[in-house]
Amino acid sequence: MNSNLLFDFTVDKEKNTVNVKREFAADLNMVWDAWTKPELLDLWWAPKPYKTKTKSMDFREGGFWLYAMISPEGEKHWCKNDYHKIEIQKSFSGLDAFCDENGKINTEMPRTLWTNVFSTNSDKTLVTITAKYESLADLEKIIAMGFKEGFTMALSNLDQYIEEQFKLRSKLRTDNKARVCTYLNFPGNTEEVFLFYKSVFKTEFCGDGIQHFGDLPENSNHPPVPESIKKMVLHVELPTLGNHILMGTDAPKEMGFNLTQGNNMHISLEPETRAEADRLFNELSEGGKIDMPMQDMFFGSYFGSFTDKYGINWMVNFSEKK
Repeated sequence: MNSNLLFDFTVDKEKNTVNVKREFAADLNMVWDAWTKPELLDLWWAPKPYKTKTKSMDFREGGFWLYAMISPEGEKHWCKNDYHKIEIQKSFSGLDAFCDENGKINTEMPRTLWTNVFSTNSDKTLVTITAKYESLADLEKIIAMGFKEGFTMALSNLDQYIEEQFKLRSKLRTDNKARVCTYLNFPGNTEEVFLFYKSVFKTEFCGDGIQHFGDLPENSNHPPVPESIKKMVLHVELPTLGNHILMGTDAPKEMGFNLTQGNNMHISLEPETRAEADRLFNELSEGGKIDMPMQDMFFGSYFGSFTDKYGINWMVNFSEKK
């Protein structure tokens, strides 16, 4: 975990609650999606060496999430979270319980009433979490089962997931020379596409060539990479004409993306100065829809993205030369 991010964990035995305040170095949209989309929850919710596997999820008031915590030996511990109240990108609550694979509640185990509140400040998002139990005995049982250690590890998994998403934007950037790139996203066929473009332009891939999700080194601080995406492309850069760079990555549903033709391409501007980054962003985005305002990101870049008034997607990214 980044030591500059707030993490406060307290136990209130008078109210039978665990209270957690946790910051994440990402915008509200990304953090909210990570807590509410099953394909993203499966990447980080389980403390290592366990993995999460969603059986079904219906994120709405009255809906539920049915999932399993899977041990390295393949043993499954089933859980169900019944959603109570949801305010989009503000808060949600739900009653979690141990159960069987069909969602039948295990009444011998404590149930957790989760209330998660989301707020944003600059380039960080704060999640304020309250886990409430019916009795002090239930609270103490959960604590004895390693709740603090397991939950802390899971939140660190989310840190790593966020970090990997932003690494793509600064990959292979070694100087401050202005350049314009085209950034393409595909649902799983990026390698096929870029091998075709390579044959047409008769150029070579930059850096280490095509990098795959499975190339990410395994370590205790890295979120698990699903088997289904290990052969997909993490990042690739290909020179075309006139010093133009074509960049690409796979953006599969397992990573929380829903690609349609038209939203899978961005023009990426990399100006030489911070002032020029602001000018380009402000003038091009006028009358359009801002996805992320210009801001200093934890990965070291000054970054923003938007769709202009004509429906064209843009990124503006300024990084100081190191």
